[in-house]
Amino acid sequence: MVALELVGVSKRYGQRYALRDIDLALAEGSALGLLGPNGAGKTSALRMLLGFTRPSAGTVRLQGLSPRDPASRVGIAYLPERLTLPSRMTVRSFLRHHAVLAGLNGAERDSDVEAVLEQTGLSARAHDRIGSLSKGLTQRVGFAQAFLAKPKLLILDEPTSGLDPIGVRDARDWILEARERGCSVLVSSHLLSEVERTCDQIAIIDEGTLAAKGALDEIVEAGETLEDAFVRLVGK
Repeated sequence: MVALELVGVSKRYGQRYALRDIDLALAEGSALGLLGPNGAGKTSALRMLLGFTRPSAGTVRLQGLSPRDPASRVGIAYLPERLTLPSRMTVRSFLRHHAVLAGLNGAERDSDVEAVLEQTGLSARAHDRIGSLSKGLTQRVGFAQAFLAKPKLLILDEPTSGLDPIGVRDARDWILEARERGCSVLVSSHLLSEVERTCDQIAIIDEGTLAAKGALDEIVEAGETLEDAFVRLVGK
């Protein structure tokens, strides 16, 4: 079964195509790196997958359902590139509130909140207001929120944004741990070295069309890094 799928998808704004005839799928338990230059159409693809906008043509499926169906989003966690969290809430109270929304019961809720605080290195900052945190620490709160309900599918848009080198390494480990649990992962990122370390499938969008898709070893030629392959495929 596929975790998400785009079949013949196009998205048009007026006379301009943001995406044109895209076929893309993420198998359950796999990790797909969605790559492309600025303005390539990655954000449009994510917005359609999340049900924020509809395709002009083609079919989008999330866990086998239309993204417009609320049931399609059960078991999904999304970490956006521009993360906005309630600044007055403390880290712990925010996560507890999110746990209630995720349907966790009382005993499970408290233990799971403490577990993700520990996992994301936020235990010592649990009583701090989110508005007082740095960008990197706020990004860690976003990861904690995403992991709290043990999602079956993670959709991460520039997940290392604002993280220092230790945070980038931690994010890599968290993604790999999620995959070990059987979680499917979609990562949209410009940090190609991290995509190369965490994803087994790659899709590269350029000017709204697929420049390449397939297993990592099918995209990267002998002696290349993923960055080399990216430049070869979309470099002007």
